[in-house]
Amino acid sequence: MTANAASSAATGAIAPVAAVSGVGKRFGATQALNDVQLTVQPGQVHALVGRNGAGKSTLVSILTGLQAADSGTVEFNGRPAPALADRLAWRSTVACVYQKLTVIDELTVAENLFLGRQAEPRRPISWRELRTRSERLLADWNIDVDPRLEAGDLNVEQRQLLEIARALSFGARFVILDEPTARLDAAGIASLFERIRNLQRQGVTFLFISHHLQEIFDICQSVTVFRDARYIRSDAIEDITHTQVVEAMTGEKVASAVDHRPPAPTADDAILSVRSLTDETFDDISFDVRAGEIVGLAGNGGSGKFGVAESIVGLRRPRQGDITVSGRPQRLGSVPRALAAGIGFVPQDRHADGFVEGLSIAENVTMTVPHRLGRGGLLSTKRRTEVATELIRRLDIVPPRPDQPAGELSGGNQQKVVAGRAIADDPRVLVLMAPTAGVDVRSKESLMQAAVRAAENGAGVLVVTDDLEDLRYCHRVLVMFRGRLVAEMTGSWDDRELVSSMEGVEFGDD
Repeated sequence: MTANAASSAATGAIAPVAAVSGVGKRFGATQALNDVQLTVQPGQVHALVGRNGAGKSTLVSILTGLQAADSGTVEFNGRPAPALADRLAWRSTVACVYQKLTVIDELTVAENLFLGRQAEPRRPISWRELRTRSERLLADWNIDVDPRLEAGDLNVEQRQLLEIARALSFGARFVILDEPTARLDAAGIASLFERIRNLQRQGVTFLFISHHLQEIFDICQSVTVFRDARYIRSDAIEDITHTQVVEAMTGEKVASAVDHRPPAPTADDAILSVRSLTDETFDDISFDVRAGEIVGLAGNGGSGKFGVAESIVGLRRPRQGDITVSGRPQRLGSVPRALAAGIGFVPQDRHADGFVEGLSIAENVTMTVPHRLGRGGLLSTKRRTEVATELIRRLDIVPPRPDQPAGELSGGNQQKVVAGRAIADDPRVLVLMAPTAGVDVRSKESLMQAAVRAAENGAGVLVVTDDLEDLRYCHRVLVMFRGRLVAEMTGSWDDRELVSSMEGVEFGDD
């Protein structure tokens, strides 16, 4: 019996679902975890927060048995963690729903739920029995997903619930949620939180990882803060404030609110003009962005805002409409033409459209600017390193090594790499789609300051997001609802009015 288990038995207390004590982990010269601790009590939603690189991902990999700690102890329900090779024991103990989901789109919900377990050994698969087992599992946990549907037809929230249900099917009652709201709108977040509360009432415990601090206060009962690979503090939610969490994450006092926006542009000429843009998810969208101006495009998940942005940068071809950059008409539906016209962009999904994990930071950030790296079709590796080093400095990418594989970076630093590629050629127009999703408060500042510097250098910047903190960098905010522009906010707007417009209600209505 371990010391923690013996103590719990002696006092009659219920052992923690997960208990980490004195855990350290090193990768070469990098100390990823240094004597950290974490205690998750049964039935709680416990938040783990910290800046990118604080050690959260490394701890998750240890808590899920993907790698062993160099020092310290990990216990579940008062017992030592299983041996790394005992994968079935790990699956029945803990599961993680990652931001990058592992659902197989081409399989049905039922097939995903029992992948590799469709039938008993040496027995043929009974599809009827598989559906029955799936229906029973989903009903037991009040998860409303049709097991006959293909997973590719599910929305993000349903796919997350599918992953949770699959974990529960192994017997795990401890689930780690890694940035579960990063790709959800306000309605999807509210629905997911209600599902989490329902599962809590049925005895499921969660470790909740998020960079959106308000979510921590909305759904969690306790919080642990890491900084620079070290444990900083743990508190009940009612005993800590937003400011204290941020100060613990950064190690600095929170400054008074400031106006992040660069000086408003004085010229009226539009550097980006969008006219009558129409497609399946949006209709008759027209607006301008001036040189030196930062414009926000906000709306909930069904607003069509990302469709508009993807049309501007060439990722999709709208049914009709016109886009001009510096007065020159653009060919729709062509990323190379958009880049040639001076449009740089950060895509909504960095994993699908952002960077190549197997390439280095330098190769990723210079991917679209071969003309800056040599002549006559010959690329200078020295010049590539020089360009990359400057972008790494401007965006504070960690570690600051041009030859570092991009796939080994934290999520926030991967996002910075994608932003570096977007600004590598000093674009006339910079389009940022959900630029700070899944990144910490300091990385948010670095990314948005890149937008400010681009505007100060004369670019027109379009920030496509519903993150209120990102929108504070904007001179104007255009609001979309159900595919149409419904409001424009200028100057110092009221957040409540902005959110009301995004949700399609009149400000002040009950």
